Amino acid sequence: MSRKVLLIEDDLQMQGFITDYLKEYDFTCSAFSHPKDALDELEKNDSYSIVILDLMLPDIDGFDVLKRIKSISDIPVIISSARGDIGNKIHGFDLGADDYLAKPYEPRELVLRIEHILKKSLSGKTTLGEFTIDKANREVSLGDYSIDLTKIEFEIFMFLIENRNKISSREQILNATSLDESTKNRTIDTHISNIRNKIGDDPKEPKYIKSVWGIGYKFVG
Repeated sequence: MSRKVLLIEDDLQMQGFITDYLKEYDFTCSAFSHPKDALDELEKNDSYSIVILDLMLPDIDGFDVLKRIKSISDIPVIISSARGDIGNKIHGFDLGADDYLAKPYEPRELVLRIEHILKKSLSGKTTLGEFTIDKANREVSLGDYSIDLTKIEFEIFMFLIENRNKISSREQILNATSLDESTKNRTIDTHISNIRNKIGDDPKEPKYIKSVWGIGYKFVG
């Protein structure tokens, strides 16, 4: 199992402390003071297992960095920040953070949180928004509720959720599935309707899959 950590922390003392501590538990930690450098590294190197992200960073707010990370990769992110109030925590989780540690904290706790997330990833299941997904077995759950999707519905659902908060055209959705290329775009609408019904999404007031008039759909959950 890869144990490479990408640390984004501009406090050099904290940066050095976390890096040295993680080495004691056999983690390889690459630390960056500037978020742009870290994002560039993440875009060209997909060998990292997890990101530890401070929020108070130069030039770019940590939450904006989190959005960029999630647009690049589904890599797990632990927020490590002195901004420990509940509002910041909720916002962090809403943006896709996998965990949130308020400074100061015991470094051993950070190691335990990292190991827990990596162990969960190793099981083959990932959490995207409110959904738990097992790609290998083509299973999707919402909380304790298992959602029975057909092969095509699963392909469409995965494409939308992996491109969440982005508008996807019907053509893009079609090309991402094993549907025949001659399939009309309206067939996509039918599959979307079936998916909405199975995940309990009201098409008039959708919580997850929103229609974008004249273009296609956007997953916002």
